[in-house]
Amino acid sequence: MKTKRQDVENSEEQHSKKQKLIERSSLSPPQLGFDNALLPLATYDDDDDEDDERDGKKVEENDLNNRQEEEEDDEEEEYINGFGKGRHNRMIEIRRDCPYLDTVNRQVQQYLCLLAPDKLMIRYECWNLEDRARKVDGEGTDGSELRVFFGEGGGASWKGPVVANGMRLSTGNGWLVLDFDFEKFCSVSLSNLNVYACLVCGKYFQGRGQKSHAYTHSLEAGHHVYINLRTEKVYCLPDGYEINDPSLDDIRHVLNPRFSRDQVLQLDRNRQWSRALDGSDYLPGMVGLNNIKETDFVNVTIQSLMRVTPLRNFFLIPENYMHSKSVLVHRFGELTRKIWHARNFKGQVSPHEFLQAVMKASKKRFRIGAQSDPVEFMSWLLNTLHKDLKNPKTKSSIIHQCFQGELEVVKEIHVKNADAQSNGRNADGGSTANNIVADTSRMPFLMLGLDLPPPPLFKDVMEKNIIPQVPLFNILKKFDGESITEVVRPRIARMRYRVTRLPQYLILHMRRFTKNNFFVEKNPTLVNFPVKNLELKDYIPLPMPKEEEKLRSKYDLIANIVHDGKPGEGSYRVFVQRKSEELWYEMQDLHVAETLPQMVALSEAYMQIYEQQQPAQPQPQPMQLE
Repeated sequence: MKTKRQDVENSEEQHSKKQKLIERSSLSPPQLGFDNALLPLATYDDDDDEDDERDGKKVEENDLNNRQEEEEDDEEEEYINGFGKGRHNRMIEIRRDCPYLDTVNRQVQQYLCLLAPDKLMIRYECWNLEDRARKVDGEGTDGSELRVFFGEGGGASWKGPVVANGMRLSTGNGWLVLDFDFEKFCSVSLSNLNVYACLVCGKYFQGRGQKSHAYTHSLEAGHHVYINLRTEKVYCLPDGYEINDPSLDDIRHVLNPRFSRDQVLQLDRNRQWSRALDGSDYLPGMVGLNNIKETDFVNVTIQSLMRVTPLRNFFLIPENYMHSKSVLVHRFGELTRKIWHARNFKGQVSPHEFLQAVMKASKKRFRIGAQSDPVEFMSWLLNTLHKDLKNPKTKSSIIHQCFQGELEVVKEIHVKNADAQSNGRNADGGSTANNIVADTSRMPFLMLGLDLPPPPLFKDVMEKNIIPQVPLFNILKKFDGESITEVVRPRIARMRYRVTRLPQYLILHMRRFTKNNFFVEKNPTLVNFPVKNLELKDYIPLPMPKEEEKLRSKYDLIANIVHDGKPGEGSYRVFVQRKSEELWYEMQDLHVAETLPQMVALSEAYMQIYEQQQPAQPQPQPMQLE
């Protein structure tokens, strides 16, 4: 690096050279009547100045490497080109028309043609459908807003080209090769900063500067249209200008689904099916989840939580949890929006990003490739989400508002005579009688565990195993405040439980698996439970409500998780209810099929979610004119 003294000497030498040139000239320089702004640019620099420029560029390149990689991509590109000082003044060109968009559409666009009079559906998976239609029926014209009928049911309004004689083009276009369910990492450098997706091949690349992987891919593969996965801006490479085309809105909606508050309130009333790009129909909210590798315990848990209306509505609006810095919270919100999105390119969702967040947050307690218990995962997930979402002042969250109830626990412990005489009354106010110390406390709960009766040891006369059955109300007596439950750990005691506050959503899990020193045993007992109108006050005592409040103790089943197979080797599936039509669906990974409510009650229930019946809203009375 040069010192200030050397810079001063160089400037003096330049000034002396200019003076000598002026003195040698026979004619004096012409006097201009205005200040020439270009005159300073016409001076000739010597070799030292060129060295200064090279050193300056090296310094700027070093500054670029030391800066944080989360800078905007246009600033990063300016630093690479050596224009770091004026980066805020640089304007990126924005164009509405891009010649390379036709290449993108040609690769992945799909059209659907409808013959209006006969309602005959013809599918074309080509980009030149209009040309082929013209050969069939003459010239094409540009039509205004038209009604496109799909079969005998409803339709969709659309603005676009229309072929004469009633042949119309529907809205069946989309991008088949794009999949935004995977982690946003560069396929070359594995970096998650400034990642772009190629809209032709669907691969992820980092950056868009001249030394970036996306820029190199655009030159090598001839793919020129890229979208920023964070800002949702579309650029053309290597030209570097931004593309603003309305046809790209479908991609943006799939990359980041959006819901308004009015749309969220109408979800449970929607009865319309959506159509994927491959022609298959799917129900928003009833899409299958990919089983990456033994992750069915996660899939059934997610599908069950998607039936909890307040929880779903909360995570469909990102503004509700923007204050949270938890990656798990934001990944759960993204997965919720993708499941309920009606404009997906495919009728399935991959929870890959959510699983990566689960592995990191749980320290690989729940991971891909290892089967786990959905009850343990549900408990961990609800507690973790509550910890990340709770209000520091009220200590409450959407999790506790939906699932938290309260139990009164009476714990009776046998003590020795000396201890009983010295402690006539314990610290918590429990009395001692007959060498028994009774401790009464209240504790919150998110789910209730129900004990199943042991299966019979002997076979029947026909040499077949007897499959026992038990009503749900019998095993609910555990929480009537009188039934005694013996516990061994951490100390031998007798426990009595009584529900003092019911939650809005009640989670029950049947303890089917018991562990010993040698193996895990599964209890095959069937539980007979009602699908609708589970009245709890008839079987367990409940506290009296406050004044002007009505006791709400009726519940309806909305999700039922079932385990099939042997312990450690089986799989999980779930029955869920669609509220708009009150239909039941069986879901196992990508398999989604409608089923009967009677089939739900015949399964080996493992975990259930019940929804509290809300009082009917009073209907407005019509005004009567006197």
